[in-house]
Amino acid sequence: MIVVPKLISLTSETLATKTRPDFPILNQDINGHPLIYLDNAASSQKPLQVMNAWRDYYEYDHSNVHRGAHTLSRRATEAYEAAREKVAKFIQARSSDEIIYVRNATEGINLVAYSWGMANLQAGDEIILSVMEHHSNIVPWQFVAEKTGAVLKFVNLTDTEEFDLEHYKSLVSDRTKLVSIVHISNTLGCVNPIAEIIKLAHDYGAKVLIDACQSIPHLPINVQEMDCDWLVASGHKMCAPTGIGFLYGKTEVLNAMPPFMGGGEMISEVYLDHSTYAGLPHKFEAGTPAIGEAIALGAAVDYLTALGMENIHNYEQELINYLMPQLQAIPELKIYGNPNHRAGLAAFSASGFIHAHDMAEMLDQEGIAIRAGHHCTQPLHRYLGVSGSARASVYFYNTKAEIDTFVSSLKEAIAFFLSIDLMQQQEE
Repeated sequence: MIVVPKLISLTSETLATKTRPDFPILNQDINGHPLIYLDNAASSQKPLQVMNAWRDYYEYDHSNVHRGAHTLSRRATEAYEAAREKVAKFIQARSSDEIIYVRNATEGINLVAYSWGMANLQAGDEIILSVMEHHSNIVPWQFVAEKTGAVLKFVNLTDTEEFDLEHYKSLVSDRTKLVSIVHISNTLGCVNPIAEIIKLAHDYGAKVLIDACQSIPHLPINVQEMDCDWLVASGHKMCAPTGIGFLYGKTEVLNAMPPFMGGGEMISEVYLDHSTYAGLPHKFEAGTPAIGEAIALGAAVDYLTALGMENIHNYEQELINYLMPQLQAIPELKIYGNPNHRAGLAAFSASGFIHAHDMAEMLDQEGIAIRAGHHCTQPLHRYLGVSGSARASVYFYNTKAEIDTFVSSLKEAIAFFLSIDLMQQQEE
């Protein structure tokens, strides 16, 4: 039985205090220092409740799903489909049939690109993306555009480095067939105006896909209110294992799409000269799925639901509002995105004298894990005129004390590299 924490009226750091014992990975030293994990935008850590659900499946219930009449197969199938129901409820979908299991959000976007895109786009049709998109929401559409003759258009940023809604309005037209936009930028931290983006696209008859990888783990999502046609998310960013994610799609949209892959499970009848296909959601789930991972995803949804997504969002806002003024007070840093309006992540650079990777490696010596590089947003970094950035991202198990240690160590790293830079200048 999976036991999830029962937390009520969470305030201040109660959320972190109550949940940290569920994350054994956080209770270790790195290079002689307590681990401070601030790389949550890349992947979250996993609570015991999720790991136990995965292990229990393999210890007690392992069998293939949907294909056996014996007890283990029935139990595995029930748990697998129960997890789908949990995901559907978590995002307020109309039916669990609207939830397609995929390996990750990247596969979900590719599914839409190759199934819907290849069947519906033609030369001259336009696809609108933004310059802040993750590579997984650019490259598949480049493939489709090359094969169909469709045209890619990109929304720029405002002066405050947020989604330029006015530029978007100037791009949408009768030629627009698809708008595919990230909900929260994994580099800028901005929460994009999804309601306006979707409504305008629908006014022109275009479909909308939302990349929710950075929003699903951090704030409440209601796809019916959002009215997107598709939404994708990766489980590993929301306390679930790697190798599992989901694609949400409106029933009528999914029904109109051809299968993405052929094989077992996605069929109704197979003949030597033709086949008929299963209904939703199985039409898009060919082959043996990641059963244990899907069940663990359901456990992660249970865990987050018990904590309360409003509680998680409010606490993360408290953390980022505590962090940002401290980063802004460091004169050597350039912070990307609007510092006053963001989700729980901050990308920054001191590229005049410190490479982001050097900064991350030095912080790692203090047990602090942050991200460094282009965060799979190379076009955005080129737009910003920087090769890469460092990124700190929080989750509900982080504390203000960890932020204090991070900022202190960051200042020490900057002072160290400044001294080296000064010595080099003197030698020259």
